[in-house]
Amino acid sequence: MNLRSHTLILVGAAVALTSCSRTQAPPPPAAMAPEVVTVTVTPEPLLLTTELPGRTAPYRIAEIRPQVNGLILKRLFTEGADVVAGQELYEIDPAPFRAALENARAALNRAEANLPAIRARAERYRQALAEKAVSQQDYDDAAAALRQAEADVAYYRAMVETAQINLGYTRVTSPISGRIGRSSVTDGAIVTAYQPVPLATIQQLDPIYVDVTQSANEVLRLQRRLEQGQLKHAGTNLNRVQLILSDGTLYPHEGTLEFRDVSVDPTTASVVLRMVFPNPDGVLLPGMFVRAVVKEGFNDSAILIPQQAVSRDSKGNPLTLLVNGEGTVELRPITTERAVGNRWLVSGGLKPGDRIIVEGAQKVRPGMPVKEVSQGNGGELSARASAAVTARPADPTVASVGGSQTNGAAALSGSRDGREFSGAQ
Repeated sequence: MNLRSHTLILVGAAVALTSCSRTQAPPPPAAMAPEVVTVTVTPEPLLLTTELPGRTAPYRIAEIRPQVNGLILKRLFTEGADVVAGQELYEIDPAPFRAALENARAALNRAEANLPAIRARAERYRQALAEKAVSQQDYDDAAAALRQAEADVAYYRAMVETAQINLGYTRVTSPISGRIGRSSVTDGAIVTAYQPVPLATIQQLDPIYVDVTQSANEVLRLQRRLEQGQLKHAGTNLNRVQLILSDGTLYPHEGTLEFRDVSVDPTTASVVLRMVFPNPDGVLLPGMFVRAVVKEGFNDSAILIPQQAVSRDSKGNPLTLLVNGEGTVELRPITTERAVGNRWLVSGGLKPGDRIIVEGAQKVRPGMPVKEVSQGNGGELSARASAAVTARPADPTVASVGGSQTNGAAALSGSRDGREFSGAQ
């Protein structure tokens, strides 16, 4: 066999081997369904609260003003200190008022000394008139003199009492217990009775008021939900209020909701709520900005879903992806009410038992079959997700609307994983 024949045999063998390898290769596998993680919607009881901004105000205020004219001899308190009711604050020069009192007493003594003689004269004229010894006119004059003398005694008695009161006003005392501010006058100052500028101001700070505002629409919404049975009192004292300070810390003492104002402010369309808080340590000062956590009521069957399960369409409407009974992805519009920690409170669009997608949503689209991996209910997933998050201390069963709601909304204002969802997908 020559070299050319040998070459042809080798080429033929190679072609045969190639054909065999092609016929023996297995077909490509079918496309696998993407895997997603779901949680099951489970209703749970929830205490709904609202965070309302407000400011602290003194429980009582007393502006100290003099009630007589005079010269300040001495200030008898320390500015910024606590004072008690009845404590002496200023001493006004009492000398002119002592003299006025002595003058009034002397006038009273003179009037009382003249009264017996005038009374006896009137009695004699009465007897003489009965015997026709004096005229009716003489008797009338004597009787009038007696009445005038009695009136003089009453007048000077009142003058003595007035002088005593004015002398007492020279010692300016505190009408309430509280903390006194700076003094507007010094020793030697001339003051006038009921002058417009107070000598000092006393504020009672324990307890202390907190005045917050709530929109009229929120008041109507809350009343409507209570009337429709969506919220219940559930034996909870809804008048108990918590307070968050301006630095974000929780005030250690609970307060009480005193009343809601009876009218709406036309300029702000809001209602003022007044609360009372104990302030034994003096932490709260008048004018401080605070946030009051007001209890609205209980929702026995609240639906809460993780925030990562909610996206927004191009118009900002909330949507969520879920796995339906056929094992395919469904895009569903929902209605969210507020953020509760790292979850959304859903008021429409979902029902118990729905399975919402919380992981793997970027790999699927509506109508696509998926392989489902369940991680329990939304509350369990939320608890695991929040374990590594440091947040302000709060009751985990409490839903608050206010500052936390704003933060949650800002975090979800865009699309999820860089894309938007809409019904056209």
